[in-house]
Amino acid sequence: MDWLTDHKLPLGSWMEAFVDWLTMNAAGFFDAISLSLEWVILSLVDVFLWFPAGVIVALVAVIAWALHRRLSLALFSAGALLLILNLGYWTEMIQTLVLVLTATSLSVLLGIPLGILAAHKRWVYTLLRPVLDLMQTIPTFVYLIPTLVLFGLGVVPGLISTIIFAIAAPIRLTYLGISRVPEELIEAGKAFGASHSKLLFKVELPAAMPSIMAGVTQCIMLSLSMVVIAALVGADGLGKPVIRALNTVNISQGFEAGLAIVLVAIILDRICKKPGASEEG
Repeated sequence: MDWLTDHKLPLGSWMEAFVDWLTMNAAGFFDAISLSLEWVILSLVDVFLWFPAGVIVALVAVIAWALHRRLSLALFSAGALLLILNLGYWTEMIQTLVLVLTATSLSVLLGIPLGILAAHKRWVYTLLRPVLDLMQTIPTFVYLIPTLVLFGLGVVPGLISTIIFAIAAPIRLTYLGISRVPEELIEAGKAFGASHSKLLFKVELPAAMPSIMAGVTQCIMLSLSMVVIAALVGADGLGKPVIRALNTVNISQGFEAGLAIVLVAIILDRICKKPGASEEG
């Protein structure tokens, strides 16, 4: 056993060498991605902040009512946003919301097609499964090291780390939904002469939609859970006051910022649930 411990595999050194190689040979590529994503996020933040807070509050309440027809949810959403505004965290909340929505959108755009492909091609899921397991088990702080080196300090490494952490949910649940579509439905579609694309869009996706939407909701919650972590690499949002409160042992600031994060999480979770599911849970 001593021989085994004395001859350590240089896995960490290999990874460091790979990241150094990427930094030296693809710096322009990563800089372009960083600048593009940062411009998109900052532009979206400016757009949201351009609207008066009252307009955003009313819009969220209307969306909650339109999706679920529940006055209690609409009033809660409006009251929670007004409380965040009163606490002085409106700008940070908008920054967090934009980061979460951007990360979720990119995760869904990449994750759902991968989940569909994995459901149709067994070997794809065989290759993806250990990668997804690794992505979900590695501590989130570990993601920040290579992304910080490759993309620099700011919102982009936080966004990339959030995508890596959250994308597994839409992939897995899309795969699960598509693979569990009853064989009778698929056979019926084939009997009517449906092509592969029509089977996908007319049969498989509608049948798998509850599972896919569960993956989207879970992706949103996972993205929001990265808020505090992303603040460690310079991302704006509600994570910054939490980190600041932690460093200064400021209980008041930590409680208020943490409460704002919880309220945003509850609003997103309730609004994004499948209509009719809110009453069940």
